[in-house]
Amino acid sequence: MPRISSEGRVTIPARVREELGLKPGDEVEFEAEGSAARVTRATHPTGETRGQRLVRLAWGSATDRSMTTDEIMAMTRGEE
Repeated sequence: MPRISSEGRVTIPARVREELGLKPGDEVEFEAEGSAARVTRATHPTGETRGQRLVRLAWGSATDRSMTTDEIMAMTRGEE
């Protein structure tokens, strides 16, 4: 059974990672549900992960403006 480290880290069991299709570097979210916790792949309302959104916005496109350095840094810190 996984334990929480003194730094607050926990290892997601291999069978759960495989079932969710999680790979190293993927972002996940934890949500408390009573005395249990749910882990899900982190996505933006558009269905993108924060990393995918960062790349798309940083590069810019016809529909999105390019981001400033401050906006990129805020997004990487999760301050969207």
